[in-house]
Amino acid sequence: MEELTSLADLLDLQQVDSQIDRLIEQRQNLPALDEYRSADVTLRRLVAEGEAAAEQMKETGRSLDRTNGELEIARAKADTEENRLYAGGLSARDAGYLRQEVEMLRTQVSGMEDEVLEMMEAQENEEAESDRLDGLVEAAKANKQGLEAAIKTEWGRIDAEIEAKEGRKAEIVPLVAEDVLVLYTELRSTREGQVVGALTDRVCGACHLRLSATEERDALREDPPRCVHCRAILVP
Repeated sequence: MEELTSLADLLDLQQVDSQIDRLIEQRQNLPALDEYRSADVTLRRLVAEGEAAAEQMKETGRSLDRTNGELEIARAKADTEENRLYAGGLSARDAGYLRQEVEMLRTQVSGMEDEVLEMMEAQENEEAESDRLDGLVEAAKANKQGLEAAIKTEWGRIDAEIEAKEGRKAEIVPLVAEDVLVLYTELRSTREGQVVGALTDRVCGACHLRLSATEERDALREDPPRCVHCRAILVP
């Protein structure tokens, strides 16, 4: 009777262990985990794009400052040469040369002014893009944080269930014979699924195959009883 009670307790132990296994699998495969990983990838991409946009905006700003400086120098030179031309006192040939130089400088200034305008427009567009990416980054951060909070809440619930099951397991283990417990632990470490099954009407509760009368007698002669088909521990 004591042996049968021990085996019956083993059935309870397997049920609790199976419940713990399912909870652990559930913990590791929460749908929110895939969403969290995707959100993390999205956030990293947006941060990288934002950093690249900010660097491009800085580079455009540096180029604009440099071109503005060169433009001021070119304007000053053009003004100086134009004043010399209008001041008079030059020979016709020198005045002709100076007039050509002034025209060349004015053309250069006009081209640089167009370049500055293009840079200013590019800088404005880059600032808008940088602001847009900053907004997306903040939204992505909020989404990731929300998923993280949801995961922690769900993990907390599952961990509480696991703790309760572990408490129940601690109550059952001392009720199982030590040699049977060793065999059960070994079977669980090498096999998946049920390793203990109730023997009902000669049907194994682990593999659900029927044993013949001879097979049932042979199985029950073993200590502990073992299914001849799947080698699960049988509980008569």
